[in-house]
Amino acid sequence: MSSLSQLSPTADGQDARLAQLTAWLGTLDLVEAGSLRPASTDASFRRYFRLDVLPALRDKLGATLIAMDAPPERENVPAFIHVDGLLFDAGVTVPAIVARQVEAGFLLLSDLGTTTYLQRLDIDNAPFMYSDAIDALIKFQQTSQPGVLPEFDRAFVLREMNLFPEWFVGRHLGATLTDVQQTQLSKVFEAITANVLAQQQVFMHRDYHSRNLMFLDQGNPGVLDFQDAVYGPVTYDLASLLRDAYVQWDEEFVLDWVVRYWQSAKRAGLPVNPDIDAFYRDFEYMALQRHLKILGIFCRLNYRDGKAVYMGDLPTVLDYVRKTANRYTELKPLARLLDSFEDKAPQVGYTF
Repeated sequence: MSSLSQLSPTADGQDARLAQLTAWLGTLDLVEAGSLRPASTDASFRRYFRLDVLPALRDKLGATLIAMDAPPERENVPAFIHVDGLLFDAGVTVPAIVARQVEAGFLLLSDLGTTTYLQRLDIDNAPFMYSDAIDALIKFQQTSQPGVLPEFDRAFVLREMNLFPEWFVGRHLGATLTDVQQTQLSKVFEAITANVLAQQQVFMHRDYHSRNLMFLDQGNPGVLDFQDAVYGPVTYDLASLLRDAYVQWDEEFVLDWVVRYWQSAKRAGLPVNPDIDAFYRDFEYMALQRHLKILGIFCRLNYRDGKAVYMGDLPTVLDYVRKTANRYTELKPLARLLDSFEDKAPQVGYTF
C-alpha cells in the first residue's frame, strides 16, 4: 500500500482535497508511488491527475490512469457515472470507471490519452475525424429516451442566454442596456427559444467539441466532459462540434458536414427536420443560442474565476454571432446591438 507522502510529492496541508485524494488512491494498490501529476486543466471546479499503473497490472489497466477530483458541493459525480454508462451502452468510447469514492467526489478512470481533436485537426484529416465524431454522436442519439436525463427546457435555454447580457455586456463591456435595447434583445431571445424548443429532442452531450474529443487509434473519438448531458434539441451537439469556439472552418466545409450528418441521421431514424434548408436554419439558431451562452461563460471564467485563457477565443465566437445574426431578419437587432457597443470593447490584446 502506498503512503500519502510517497504517492504525491505535491500534497501538503494547504490542499486538503489533494491530500484526501492521494490517501484514497494509496489504498487501492493500483498505481505507482510518487507518480501523480496534473493531467489537464478544466473550466469547471474539477481537476484531473495522471498516474502510472503498477507494472503487474498494465496489461489489464493500461500504462496510466486518470484520477478525477470533483468537489461534491460543486460537481455532480453521480451524473458523470450515469452518463458514462449511457454513452458506453451506445457504443461510444468513454473512460472506464476503475474505482470510485462518490461521496468524496473521487473517481479513478481509464486514460484516453493526451491528444485532443483540437491538437490533431487540420484541413487534410478533418473530414475523417469529423466523420468519426458524427458517427459517435449518432450512436448516442439513437439511444435517446425521455425521462432519463434532465430536460433542456425553456428556463434552461433562457438561463444560458442571459449569461450574455450579464457577463459579456454588463461585466466585460461595462455597458447597461437601454429599455429599447433590452426589449430588442428579449425579442431575439424569444425567437431563438421558440426555434430550439420546437426541434425534436434527443440525448445531448452539451459540450461536444474539439477539446472534449480525444484522438484515438481505435474507437475514435474518445469522449470526455459529458456529465452535464441533457435531453434537448437534436442540432445542439452538431452545432457544438461544427461551430466550435476553439477552431473555425469555412462555411462551405460546415455546410457540407451538416448535410452529411443530416443524411446519416435520417438513415439512422433520428427525428431531424426532413427539409435540409429548415434543418440548417435550426442548426444556426441552435449554434447562436450556444454562442451567446459561451460569450457569457468565457467572461465569467475570466472575471469571477481568474481563468483568462478563454478570453482569447472571444473573437471567434463573436464572429459566429455576427454572421448568424445578420443572416436572419428577426436576429438582426442582435447584430445592431453589438455594433452599438463596439467602441466599448476593452483593449486587452485582441479585437472584435
